[in-house]
Amino acid sequence: MEVGFLGLGIMGKAMALNLLRHGFGVTVWNRTLSKCKELVEQGASVGETPAFVINKCKYTIAMLSDPSAVLSVMFDKDGVLEQICSGKGYIDMSTVDADTSSKISEAITKKGGYFLEAPVSGSKKPAEDGQLVILAAGEKALYEEMIPAFNVLGKKSFFLGQVGNGAKMKLVVNMIMGSMMNALSEGLCLADRSSLNEQTLLDVLELAAIANPMFKMKGPAMIQSNYSPAFPLKHQQKDMRLALALGDENAVSMPVAAAANEAFKKARSMGLGDLDFSAVHEVVKTAKGSGEA
Repeated sequence: MEVGFLGLGIMGKAMALNLLRHGFGVTVWNRTLSKCKELVEQGASVGETPAFVINKCKYTIAMLSDPSAVLSVMFDKDGVLEQICSGKGYIDMSTVDADTSSKISEAITKKGGYFLEAPVSGSKKPAEDGQLVILAAGEKALYEEMIPAFNVLGKKSFFLGQVGNGAKMKLVVNMIMGSMMNALSEGLCLADRSSLNEQTLLDVLELAAIANPMFKMKGPAMIQSNYSPAFPLKHQQKDMRLALALGDENAVSMPVAAAANEAFKKARSMGLGDLDFSAVHEVVKTAKGSGEA
């Protein structure tokens, strides 16, 4: 199975490598071409433009940073839309809002192509291990054709119906995740200020009803102020912003998510945007005694 792959950031690189290791033919493109080097060493081909990749491959996956990047790759010169045509499938695994997905879907289907949105739940390690959760929506036939690839990339894939449902589900998931990360940060700081051992708090949480893999994985590194990026904080804040917009659209009050978003925005203003999203912990730590959240 030959696939194209657009975008070799933290997630895209790991995903494309997994496809190569499982025998897929992969043609890659990245705006910074030097990022293609490791993939080429593993057997990938390089496309000079997104249009080149689309022309070469029946199926092309995109894993890009945000809606503006997704729209640029689609509509700009030498973009996807120049070569998409009947019989070709485009699978966008980026995290964007439903409106962006709908724009892409409409443009592709007008050219005769097939579209599937398939954002993922999971960060760097699950991507490397093929343990992502894939939230697909759109063309059901394309979803079924992509199952061999999804089985390599993830531990479970869901088909959620019409275009937009995958994007909405991903935003809800990441909104909950961002709110939980803020709660963990506050809990660790409260334990420390109360002369409690932070690791002991994590040990208690692991045995309690609120035990979850994120606390177990992120907590020890947060205690050590180690924020090596698995999921950059700037992308988490983008997802919180998009989730809050979805809440506005549906008249859902989300004060907890709104407060979490403000903490991520504060972290970005502190220059922490390229660190892991767990670096929001620094916002709470530096607010000690100031009366700020």
